[in-house]
Amino acid sequence: MTDRTCEPPWALLAELTHACPLRCVYCSNPLELTRRSAELTAEEWAAVFRQAAGLGVVQTHLSGGEPLLRRDLDAIVAAADGAGVHTQLVTSGSGLHAKRLAGLVAAGLRSVQLSVQHTDPVAAERIAGARAFGAKERAARLVKEAELPLGVNVVLHRANLEALDDLVELALAWGAERIELAHTQFYGWALRNRDALLPGRDMIADARLRVERWRDRLAGRMELVWVVPDHVDGIAKPCMGGWGAVSLTVAPDGTVLPCPAAATLPDLDAPGVREHTLEWIWYESPAFDRYRGEAWMREPCRTCELRTRDFGGCRCQAYALTGDATRTDPACSRSPDHPLVRDLVDRPRAPGPGPYVHRARARP
Repeated sequence: MTDRTCEPPWALLAELTHACPLRCVYCSNPLELTRRSAELTAEEWAAVFRQAAGLGVVQTHLSGGEPLLRRDLDAIVAAADGAGVHTQLVTSGSGLHAKRLAGLVAAGLRSVQLSVQHTDPVAAERIAGARAFGAKERAARLVKEAELPLGVNVVLHRANLEALDDLVELALAWGAERIELAHTQFYGWALRNRDALLPGRDMIADARLRVERWRDRLAGRMELVWVVPDHVDGIAKPCMGGWGAVSLTVAPDGTVLPCPAAATLPDLDAPGVREHTLEWIWYESPAFDRYRGEAWMREPCRTCELRTRDFGGCRCQAYALTGDATRTDPACSRSPDHPLVRDLVDRPRAPGPGPYVHRARARP
């Protein structure tokens, strides 16, 4: 089916590799990681960025895994910048040194987003499965010395919510222009660790109050973004602004997805850039057309007044919780499956961290 009526995309998540020195328990990478040998080459990524710019894409997040593990990252950055696409590096900071950063800046890198697991190095190591806190401190200093915009990204869960104030203070101390506090989305490895990561209602209520206090205090100093926990609020979040509506994800092997987690959907038959153009994928592929608009919706979404705002919620979450991607996202309080989410949130949990299943490592 062809849908030339949809708007063009403006954002691209470029997952350059699934390889990573960290093994974070909340990682949203798929359980079946792409081998290094199957990754797109720098030349193939250059073609992706040219096509993306032609479609209307204006910014890309260069992510992974850990993109710094790509030895040809300079060439990839230069290709995106040469195509007129704004580049942001999303990194753990591991492997970033002054010479490497200088090369990336010369190639056209425009900003850096640094992930942080916790302010306490021991707790951070427990979550990440590796020692990395010192590398993050060095990376933050290097980014500021290079006069690049710095953002700090924190995935929130029951093992670090109590450190929310310290995390904001850390971002301020590092000179970040922006901090994103994003509650865990339960896909990939995070789904494996859901019982150990999902916070209770009291923890969320306390965090909400602290976030509001920080927003008042930070006015004009640092932007604070809080991605709310849909499991607790009973409000389904829009799926990436709508399935195939504003952005696309290119996986390390060139598979193109409407969102990073869509790889979990068993019958999606996602197309790839080695076989098709991005234009065909965006406008004509069955995978991108499948959940666009409202025609696919079942009740209660089909007649719900929220359908043009939440788009039925997340297809990947619906599949993860019910085994059926066409059902209303159970995070929504109007979903007949909402008791599944309520039971998860209200389930008693043992105090303390873990036990965790740490993310696997990508194979050669």
